[in-house]
Amino acid sequence: MTEEVESADKVGSVSADRYAEIVAELRKLVETASRIQFTIGDYALEVEPMREAGGQERSDSLFRVKDSLFRLAEDIGLSYAMVDKARWTASKWPKVRRVAGVSFTVHNILAAIADDEERFTTILNPPESKSRWTPDEANRRVGRQVVKPVTPQEKVSAIHSLAKDEEVAGRVTGDLLRRPEVVAQVRDEDKVRVVEELTREDQVAAAVAPDFLRRPAVVARVAKADKVKVVEELTRDEHVAAEVTTGLLRRPDVAFKAMSDDTARHQVNRAQVDQGRQAREHFEETSPVAPAIRNIDRSVEFLDLVTACHAFVAAAGRVVPGMRDRQLGDDERVIVHENVARVRATLDWIETAVDTGKVDVDGELAKLLQGE
Repeated sequence: MTEEVESADKVGSVSADRYAEIVAELRKLVETASRIQFTIGDYALEVEPMREAGGQERSDSLFRVKDSLFRLAEDIGLSYAMVDKARWTASKWPKVRRVAGVSFTVHNILAAIADDEERFTTILNPPESKSRWTPDEANRRVGRQVVKPVTPQEKVSAIHSLAKDEEVAGRVTGDLLRRPEVVAQVRDEDKVRVVEELTREDQVAAAVAPDFLRRPAVVARVAKADKVKVVEELTRDEHVAAEVTTGLLRRPDVAFKAMSDDTARHQVNRAQVDQGRQAREHFEETSPVAPAIRNIDRSVEFLDLVTACHAFVAAAGRVVPGMRDRQLGDDERVIVHENVARVRATLDWIETAVDTGKVDVDGELAKLLQGE
C-alpha cells in the first residue's frame, strides 16, 4: 500500500480503506491480465518465432510473419497490433525472468533496454522511494515521455508533444510570451530567433521597428554598418531624405566629414547653384522690379567682361616682356601652350556670346576650361 493511499482520508469518492480494497482486487486482475497477455505472446511466438535481422530473406519473411499474426489476431478477436506487441514482449522476457506483481505494461516498456542482463536486473530493482514499478517510472528509466511529468525537462517534453500541431503551438507560444517571468528566462539567441520569426510579415516588422529605434540603449548596440543600412532604407523617400539631411548638415562635425567626400561636396555645390538659379527665376517671374534689375545685371556683366579682358591684357603686357632672352624648358613650354589654348578657346567663347547671346559650352571647350 502506498504512503499516499495510507495517509489520505479519501480518494475520489471512496474512503481510504475502500480504495485500498479496490487496489488489492485490481492488482490481482492486472496480474491475471498480464499472464494472459504473456500467454498470447508465447503462442504468437510459437506460430511465428522471432527471426534474425538482415538480408532479403528477412524482408520476405516479414510479410509472412505479418500475415500469420494477422490471421491469428482475427481468429481470437484481437487486433494485430496487440498480438504483435505481446509476441515481441514475450520474446524479451523468458518465463523464468518474468516478475510476478509487475504488470505486462511495465514488462513491455522495460523490454526497450537492449542488454539482456541489464534488463533482467533493472526489473528487480524499482526506483528509490518506490516499492514497485509504475509505467511512468519505467518510461522514465528508458528515456520515454511520461504521462505525469515531474521534472522541468519532462514538462518541457510534454509541452513539445502537445504542441506538435501548428495551431496549438501558436496559441501556447502567444500565451507564454505574455508572461514576463517566462520571457526573462529565454536565452538571448532564442529571443532573437523568435523576434525574427514574428516579424517576417512586413506589416508587423514596420510596427515593431519604430519602437526599437526609439530606445537609445537598443540603437547603441546596433553595428555601424547596420545603422548605415537602416538610414539608407528609411531615407529612400525624397521628403524624408531632405529633412534628415538638413538636420545632419546642421551638425558641424557631420558637415565637415560629409564635405570631405568629393561627390557629396559636388552635389552640395550643385544644389546651391540650382537653388540660386531657381530663386532668381522665381524673382524674375514674380517681382515687379525684375526688368530694372535685369538691365542693371546686364550693365554689370558688360563691365565685368571688359574688366576681365583688360586685366588679362594688362597682366600679359606686364609678364611677357620679362621673358626676354629666357629659354623655357620643355615641360614649361607644354604648360604655357596648354594655357594659351585655353585662352584662345575662351576668347572664341566670348566673341560668340557677344555676337549671338549664346553662352552654351560644348564638351571640348568644357574640358579645356576645366584643364582636362
